[in-house]
Amino acid sequence: MKLLRFLLVLVVLAAAAAAGAAAWWLNRPLPLAADAVEVAIEQGTTPREIAQAWVRAGVQTSPRLLYEWFRWSGESRKIRAGSYEINRGTTPVSLLNKMVRGDVTLAVVRIIDGWTFKQVRAEFAKADSLKPTTAAMSESEIMAALGEPGVPAEGRFFPDTYAYNKGSNDIAVLRRAHRAMKNQLALAWEQRAADTPLKTIDEALILASIVEKETGSPADRGKVAGVFVNRLRLGMPLQTDPSVIYGLGDAFDGNLRKKDLTTDGPFNTYTRGGLPPTPIAMPGKASLLAAVKPDPTKALYFVSRGDGTSQFSDSLDAHNRAVSQYQRGGR
Repeated sequence: MKLLRFLLVLVVLAAAAAAGAAAWWLNRPLPLAADAVEVAIEQGTTPREIAQAWVRAGVQTSPRLLYEWFRWSGESRKIRAGSYEINRGTTPVSLLNKMVRGDVTLAVVRIIDGWTFKQVRAEFAKADSLKPTTAAMSESEIMAALGEPGVPAEGRFFPDTYAYNKGSNDIAVLRRAHRAMKNQLALAWEQRAADTPLKTIDEALILASIVEKETGSPADRGKVAGVFVNRLRLGMPLQTDPSVIYGLGDAFDGNLRKKDLTTDGPFNTYTRGGLPPTPIAMPGKASLLAAVKPDPTKALYFVSRGDGTSQFSDSLDAHNRAVSQYQRGGR
């Protein structure tokens, strides 16, 4: 009987020691190979594979210990997919809590007002830890994947800063930007002036893209839109250089020549009336609103003053004088 009691005491003491050692390990900072260690967890990754991934990434402990902790905690099935980063001082307990909370590491990618879709794709291609799933896709294939087959990609993505989980697919972020543009365009269209000459919401997007590219000063945006709306009402050609430049594509070398303005093409608003066939850039919210609800003005012309602002004129004579003053140095 005394021996049995002694053995029982030994078991209890061993269990207590093991529990103490476990508690010590669970709350002790994990040794790391670097100041920060990052792991991307895909959907469906097992707890064992997760533990192994952390050790491969630079957590200097036994993968078996980590796995047993994940399993023993009862929380392993709650670990969420995503990209995680830990720093020195992270314990096994705080590591698991981070993954269960889904406290993922985010990166951001920006779409700038006035960018073309080509520029958007270039930015996404170099974005941090964003999977380039659209790299081999054409613009039409991308739009089909977004549920709008046959719709031009240009102008369809709202300029903004988009945060994403590292390891996300670029099509997922493009989908958010596409949805944001549809929402912002719809909101702007609801506020359109009663007498707007724009017949469809797509025409509003096209005009907004022109306003975006033509506006040097935000204070001029509404009046720039007013000039183009006045021209549309009168059936005057828009004569907007950014549209011509867009039509030239890679052939544009930074210098717009007279022959470029006289060579006919779908985006040449000097030789063709009305709006170009598609947007020429990604317009921001202010340009969307300006296109559908421009500032009241009688102006039909404007010219850059060289400081980002524009000089507006109601007549061709006044415009020619402004051109002489601001573009030709008064000659």
